[in-house]
Amino acid sequence: MTPHEFITKWQNSKLKERAAAQEHFIDLCRVLGEKTPAEVDASGLDYAFEVGATKTTGGRGFADVFKRGHFGWEYKGTHANLDTAFSQLQRYAVALDNPPLLIVSDIGTTIHIHTNWTNSVSHTYVIPIAELGDAEKRGWLKSAFEDPEALRPKKTRQELTEEVAGEFANLARSLRSRGNPAEEVAHFINKLVFCMFAEDVKLLPETMFKRMLDLSLIHI
Repeated sequence: MTPHEFITKWQNSKLKERAAAQEHFIDLCRVLGEKTPAEVDASGLDYAFEVGATKTTGGRGFADVFKRGHFGWEYKGTHANLDTAFSQLQRYAVALDNPPLLIVSDIGTTIHIHTNWTNSVSHTYVIPIAELGDAEKRGWLKSAFEDPEALRPKKTRQELTEEVAGEFANLARSLRSRGNPAEEVAHFINKLVFCMFAEDVKLLPETMFKRMLDLSLIHI
């Protein structure tokens, strides 16, 4: 199957998740030149559809596709909320031996590859279905099947923390140099950190803080 054929077949598909997920994945394997789960693993232990897993919150569920040492994959219907799918897959991750990649996809619009290495900054590779003709984006998917390490972020969490701390220190020094009292500067920095955390854990509406910063820059 060519990328164009895949896009034509699946872009904006109205099929429900359960009716389409396995065929969608098999077609993707054909596009990438990869073998399907049944062609690789007749036992279904290391590579299979509908792999049962215990949730960290209790109870059991199923990962739509699992390839040991590579990825867990969760499907949703077209235009579904993939943040919800990602949260669901995170609850399965421990039972799936913490695969390095957590992949979520709806049927007709996009695929998100989330990196899941310990002590590495998480990165998300976004692949719109309409852009599967792009060799780089297909390469990301190919790496997910064959070489997940190629998608590992280079920056550690400690390095990111040090980098962000340095940026906040520079901001604090800049504000103090303009005559702002130290207590007010510290309070302002604390509020910025809280807003970033609140947006990250979805306490604030999606990208609200970022949009507010973008608007403030426009008016500077």
